Formats: sequence, C-alpha cells, structure tokens
Amino acid sequence: MELQQFRYVVALAEEGTFTRAAAKCFVVQSALSHQIKNLENELEVELFRRTSRRVEITAAGEAFLKAARASLKSAEQAAVDAAAVTGQIRGRLRIGLIPTVTAIDVAAALKVFLHKHPKVHITLQVAGSDELESAITRGDIDVGLLGLPRNRAPQGVAWRHLSTDRLVAVVSYEHSLAGQHEIQLSDLAQETFADFPTGTQARAESDLAFAAAGIHREVICETMATDFTINLIRQNLAVTLLPSRYALRYPDLVSLPITDGPSRIEYLAWDDFNPSPAIRAFLDIVE
Repeated sequence: MELQQFRYVVALAEEGTFTRAAAKCFVVQSALSHQIKNLENELEVELFRRTSRRVEITAAGEAFLKAARASLKSAEQAAVDAAAVTGQIRGRLRIGLIPTVTAIDVAAALKVFLHKHPKVHITLQVAGSDELESAITRGDIDVGLLGLPRNRAPQGVAWRHLSTDRLVAVVSYEHSLAGQHEIQLSDLAQETFADFPTGTQARAESDLAFAAAGIHREVICETMATDFTINLIRQNLAVTLLPSRYALRYPDLVSLPITDGPSRIEYLAWDDFNPSPAIRAFLDIVE
C-alpha cells in the first residue's frame, strides 16, 4: 500500500465521484480508478460500490477511511517536523474568513507569509463566523477571521481582538435618505433590506439593534454574497447595514452613519492546542 492510494481513497470518499476526486488529486481519472482498484485487490475487500450513476463507500471503506486519514495526517506531520529541525516551515495552512474582512489586508498578509515560507500550502474558505468557529474546533481549518456583535466574543477557540467598527446604512444615490449626514435606526423603519442569512452572526448585529429599538424591518434578500446585495442597492431595490470600513469599497453608493446603530468586532481565532509552526508564523505576521 502507498500513501498516494490513501489520498485517492480519501478524495473519492469526500468528493463522491471519480471525476472530482481525480481533479482534486491532480491526476487523470483512469489513474485514480486504477490505483483504488489495485488497493481493493490487495486488501481483498470492496472499498467503494460503483454503478453507472454513483459511487458509495462500503462499510469496509468507512473503516479504511478513518485509518487512511490518520496515516496521511501522520505522514504530513512527519514532514513538517523534519523540516522544522532545519528551520523550515512547511505543511498546510487552512484559513477561513468572513466575506467582509477589513481589519487586515488578507492578500497582503499572505504575500508576506508566502515570501517567508514558500513551502506552506494555503487554502482559503469564506463562510460565516459561526461556521468558521465550529470548523476551528473540529480541526477543519487552522485560523479564522471572524466578525461578531459587541456582546458576543469567540467561543471554544483562542482569539485576538483585531478591530471594532460601526455599521452604517448603505443606500444608492437615488435613495431619499442619500442627502442626510447621519440618521437613526427609526429612519430605516419603512425600508426594504438585503442582509445576511437569519441566524448568522453578521445578521445578528443588525437584528439585535433593530429589536432593541423596537423596530420591525422587512428583509427581502438573505445572502452571504455581498456582491449581489450591493447590486440590489445600486438599483435602489434595497438598503443594507455594513461595517463602515467595508462600505468604503463602494464609492458609487452612499454610507450613512447611524447614531444609535450597532458595532461589529473582528477577531483572529485559532485552536491553541499545539498549533503548528505555520499557524504560529501566520499569527506573528498578523501581529
């Protein structure tokens, strides 16, 4: 058995098709299929049940998958430890971030990081703060950039405060409020909103503020895709609340300070149990 075969089994189990698994492993589909079949012949068990339409992992495959993942993780850690002896940092760094990060320039930080540590493989995932928090505790990502309401600190992870920002109302130049210097939440009571999905921390920032003010609002669009929200605002179909520093990215729209509006705090979060050299190096760069 070879580690590459283990990687193929894990990829096929995660992706569900030979085509996607092969693409994930950067090999042709026939090679991946052949190697998995060879492994099954060697083990004399069927790891996957195949039909013309689908691939399903068997009970034997599930048992093998757990050990395969552990073996790959051990091999990866062995390479990292060996490199560390010579002062090199290698391995992987999985970073999760909310779509409205402003506390740091993520691309600039990654450029500095990769210049110093070119052997580290980086992956990025964009998601909500709750999802990222859970992914860190599960070990699915290494570092997260979160955005939370003022009364909600990160939970179950190590964290560092990065910045605090006020939310502003973002409207089109055609909107009736566009000429105001500042507004109150009550000025938005009759507006139609686009916002993040219900239950996310990004949405909670606004919901808590309107609830505290006793204001019900109509939300016609819930999405994590901020570009779509911005396009609705450009067409004067909705308004939204966004961190003021993030709203500066859209000079063709109007950002209105809200005197009784909510705040958003950005955090850097990670699992503090035996962080890898790559995690520690990234934390140092953000610092």
